[in-house]
Amino acid sequence: MTGKLSAYRVYLIYAGLTAFLFEMVFTVNEIYRIEVAGFNAFELVLVGTALELSSFLFEIPTGILADTKSRKLSVIIGLFLIGLGFLIEGLVPLFLVILLCQILWGIGYTFTSGADEAWIADEMGGKDLSRLFLRGAQVKQFGALLAIIVSVLIGTVMINLPMIIGGALFLALAVFMILFMPETAFQPAPSEERDSFRQMIHTFKSGLQSIRKKQFLMVMTGIVFFYGLFSEGLDRLWIAHLLEVGLPDINIKPVVWVGIINGIAMVTSIIAVEYIKRKLEKTGKLQKVWLLIAINSAMVLSIIGFGLAGNFTMAFSAYLTFYILRITNGPIYRAWLNENIESKVRATVLSTYGQIDALGQILSGPIIGFVALKFGLGLSIVTSGLILAPVVLLYVYLLRRV
Repeated sequence: MTGKLSAYRVYLIYAGLTAFLFEMVFTVNEIYRIEVAGFNAFELVLVGTALELSSFLFEIPTGILADTKSRKLSVIIGLFLIGLGFLIEGLVPLFLVILLCQILWGIGYTFTSGADEAWIADEMGGKDLSRLFLRGAQVKQFGALLAIIVSVLIGTVMINLPMIIGGALFLALAVFMILFMPETAFQPAPSEERDSFRQMIHTFKSGLQSIRKKQFLMVMTGIVFFYGLFSEGLDRLWIAHLLEVGLPDINIKPVVWVGIINGIAMVTSIIAVEYIKRKLEKTGKLQKVWLLIAINSAMVLSIIGFGLAGNFTMAFSAYLTFYILRITNGPIYRAWLNENIESKVRATVLSTYGQIDALGQILSGPIIGFVALKFGLGLSIVTSGLILAPVVLLYVYLLRRV
């Protein structure tokens, strides 16, 4: 039995709270692993790889439940697993436990991924979804920004407290969804569509076949793969590198600096994306490619500068620049990519690209972690920047071919 809240309101509450709780945990979890659990560089990357691998392996299989039994049930199971993963990690600072927690909440995330949007699309009857998802994106941005402030304030008292509170609130959100999440329009998938493993293989093969037919899509496959390769190590090691470079000799804890970087980057990127979106509304594909070349070139230089930085000011400035560029790059890249994929194969190609990106992250994580362990964090960061460099060359190659 559900309460009286409409599906629209429940979705916005869900979107805002999940964004808030994820950001609350992510603001402190890397610092917690370094300062409390005592992780080295390789361990930091390894837990990230475990998360990516579990998400990759379970993304399609968990769709069985959402498509054949209940989207609501899938979301609720996912929230419980995510909450348990964060809660246990915050309470037990041991490598093996934290590794298992990544697998646990990674599987949980796959239960919610896709099921939440499929649920609300069903409940809304497929109508007015653009307005709903736009409003949802705004709520998520506000929730994430608020979470940074809250997490920093709580984290300065006890660094693992935001993780414990975040995990507990995910469990509370699961209970809320049990009570208030309506499911009135769900239609189970036909039996012939229920073999998720076969579907996954078929989708991947179909995607590759579509990609091979067009040179643009072949080149984009390389770009997507390099995006996956460069990101995993950098995302797991940037805080460790910033701490190694050394924080200013003032009474400000590391979690505050992380909050400052995340907060400034988020606000700046929101403004930048809105400005660029308005500018691009009247431009063509050529200008977008030039913009992607410029942004990605600057990303490569800022990552390498971050890796070579010898003091906090240089490291802080370089990483902040990269972060803003990266968030700005995302929507421009996705919009341009979608423009150049035929509608009839778009979903299949994008799904295949998602798998290729994940493979890149899984493959590169342990390698970058090994480089950091043997040769230092700075060199591992520089390596991540060099791995991204081919993306710029591939965009230049595409410049006259789209």
